[in-house]
Amino acid sequence: MDSTQRRKSGINLPSTMSQTSLRLETFSSPPSMKQLSSPLKSMSPRTISNLSASSSPSKSSSSCSDRFIPCRSSSRLHTFGLIEKASPVKEGGGGGSEAYSRLLKKELFGTDFGCFDSPKGGSSPMSPNKNMLRFKTEQHSSGGVNSPFSPSILGQDGGILGEVSTPPKPPRKVPKTPHKVLDAPSLQDDFYLNLVDWSSQNVLAVGLGTSVYLWSASNSKVTRLCDLGPNDSVCSVQWTREGSYVSIGTNLGQVQIWDGTQCKRVRTMGGHQTRTGVLAWSSRILSSGSRDRDILQHDLRVPSDYISKLVGHKSEVCGLKWSHDDRELASGGNDNQLLVWNQHSQQPILKLTEHTAAVKAIAWSPHSSGLLASGGGTADRCIRFWNTGSGHQINSVDTGSQVCNLAWSKNVNEIVSTHGYSQNQIMVWKYPSMSKVATLTGHSLRVLYLAMSPDGQTIVTGAGDETLRFWNVFPSVKTPAAVKDTGLWSLGRTQIR
Repeated sequence: MDSTQRRKSGINLPSTMSQTSLRLETFSSPPSMKQLSSPLKSMSPRTISNLSASSSPSKSSSSCSDRFIPCRSSSRLHTFGLIEKASPVKEGGGGGSEAYSRLLKKELFGTDFGCFDSPKGGSSPMSPNKNMLRFKTEQHSSGGVNSPFSPSILGQDGGILGEVSTPPKPPRKVPKTPHKVLDAPSLQDDFYLNLVDWSSQNVLAVGLGTSVYLWSASNSKVTRLCDLGPNDSVCSVQWTREGSYVSIGTNLGQVQIWDGTQCKRVRTMGGHQTRTGVLAWSSRILSSGSRDRDILQHDLRVPSDYISKLVGHKSEVCGLKWSHDDRELASGGNDNQLLVWNQHSQQPILKLTEHTAAVKAIAWSPHSSGLLASGGGTADRCIRFWNTGSGHQINSVDTGSQVCNLAWSKNVNEIVSTHGYSQNQIMVWKYPSMSKVATLTGHSLRVLYLAMSPDGQTIVTGAGDETLRFWNVFPSVKTPAAVKDTGLWSLGRTQIR
């Protein structure tokens, strides 16, 4: 067929193909004709250029079919990575099925599972744009929380969106400044003493030099409870759990019991050879620790000075705390040991020696039985958590400075620590993650003393800078919300004596 005839026919045929070899099969049913005629009307001559042809004319009427293959040269299918090549895919290239596989893997397993870039670093025609059908590339957050606007029902971690779309609660705000400051002249800067305690009846006892002063938190009234005279001084104070009586440890080794309401001495007990720096009440037993390395157990119901002596420390005893169920007593000393005793033992049931400095800070958890926290001095700086049932250490956190005191909150599962060298800070921690809730500063010397209000919301801290500072750090039990920066007392500075 010559070129003139090919132009008249409107169909571009190869030179080796005659017009008689092109034949369209038609069907008698009208729906099939509509399906065939409709595409033909809208197609250009180029769109049916690659029809079936043979090198030699065929006389068989069934040599051609009704399948039309459009020209794909003008379609941008390579943009979507949907082109399929008949030839085998060479190494380094990618076929349509491979591109689909990568897309599927990415959707199911995340963007880190597969990469769309070609090995050479360029973008091959088979590689779709990473931003195709996407607003923007996902930014992985440090917390790993999936975006609720992800285009997939599967999150980046394979979780369902409904389970991760809730934003995390903001951290609780803690006021950074104390709402009350009391001057406390002659408050000693001695790591081994315990001179501040807050009673269940809302009265603060403070040992200043040779005297003990009581400060009522309800009306700010100050009362001098006692004066030990020029030859003695106060080394420790501790209220009973009922808050009616206060025990006082002296520099001469005595333990005195005073009625806080009537300001009368009830009893004086001896037994220690030198200063009594720490006291701890259970329901009925008073324990005292001394520089003479002994722990004495006192029972006010019997006439003797003490009912038993616990020997185990090799240096001054500076930390003592009874568990909330009165079953175990924890003691810390300047020998870097943390010992645990039961009610009837004369020998410690646990010897914990992981601390590398004096152990003064001791606190039992009110939320979990047998959970004990302890803090080490300047050479240790760690808060350690123990399971006294198994004797194993649960966790250890390096605070960066000397740990002077520890106290658990009874309202929430948090713990507060006070510190000395070198930052003199107060820190609130969330347990068990030990994430910092707040860091409070204000004392110019190490924060050696700590006590908590009976409602569990306020702490008082004392330091060698001769000040007592009151901080609102914990929420109330009924409303665990942010603590307001206001207290029962007006702002200002008051003298405690």
